[in-house]
Amino acid sequence: MTDIKSLTLDELKEEMAALNEKSFKAGQIFSWLHRHGADSFDEMTNLSKNLRNNLQKKYDIYTCTIEKKLVSVYDNTVKYLFRLHDGELIESVVMQYKYGYTICVSSQVGCKMGCRFCASGIAGFVRHLSASEILSQVYVAQKDLGIRISHIVMMGVGEPLDNFDNVMRFLSLISDVNGLNISMRNISLSTCGLVPGIYNLMEKKLQLTLSISLHAPNDEIRSKTMPVNDRWNIEELLKACRDYTKATSRRISFEYAMISGVNDSVACAAELAGRLKGMLCHVNLIPVNAVKERDYQKSSDSTIAAFIKVLEKNGINVTVRRTLGSDINASCGQLRRGEGPK
Repeated sequence: MTDIKSLTLDELKEEMAALNEKSFKAGQIFSWLHRHGADSFDEMTNLSKNLRNNLQKKYDIYTCTIEKKLVSVYDNTVKYLFRLHDGELIESVVMQYKYGYTICVSSQVGCKMGCRFCASGIAGFVRHLSASEILSQVYVAQKDLGIRISHIVMMGVGEPLDNFDNVMRFLSLISDVNGLNISMRNISLSTCGLVPGIYNLMEKKLQLTLSISLHAPNDEIRSKTMPVNDRWNIEELLKACRDYTKATSRRISFEYAMISGVNDSVACAAELAGRLKGMLCHVNLIPVNAVKERDYQKSSDSTIAAFIKVLEKNGINVTVRRTLGSDINASCGQLRRGEGPK
């Protein structure tokens, strides 16, 4: 059975031709899947019953079902535990801002990267998500909440650039004018530093925001917290970032988890500023969030303020990420491929 929701409009037209159906039928099906979030062919009421029966025999519509839903009492952030068609579990988060709603989606079931401060890889890696499974997180959340999602961050469970082809297909489908038509400029993709993937993404010249999970100013600290650094060190990573900004003219966002006593000294700030000098970028500081299996503590407000002062003095644009959904373990680094420990 073919995963029909992962097909582009042009591919759907080819499928309709093979079924001896007119090409405009592809547009109708595409609209049902990507604009209306249809979960079954029976919902496609402007198609003939015969066509719907034929589609049922040949294609699957992969979606996800809500296994559990938590709502923050502080900021109305919503965390979903989604069950996939094969029974696997992933988490997604919907956040409300002044400009609208943003969803943080997962790209894999589990994660291979093993970052020490992140819960996503603790239970191990299972498999990649298809484009349709990433899309379904958006569509199901929208339908459940009765809202329009306008922004997407690929910062949930998994490493997007490790699932490159499916993620690129997802981006193409979610931004299609015949579907939800979410602008690439409203999409952020986060990577822990897969250098070949950054170069592959650079060739696409997409207008999305590339976020780099840096979290350290040097190899010694980064290798202790992020095993990926043993494969591509900071020098290699930052060279790829400079090449990326030069080729795309897009500013890179460097994510930096502030971990007390690990990477938050003024010396670390000065070293980071030196590394990033002259690059088209900004630094997004993230007070590290609690993960039950880890003992990292977030930096104090005064430590963060001192860190910011050093960066700004050196001409580095810096912000501090607002913590949302902390009471439901929906903040950065807390998402899992299952419910996690109680």
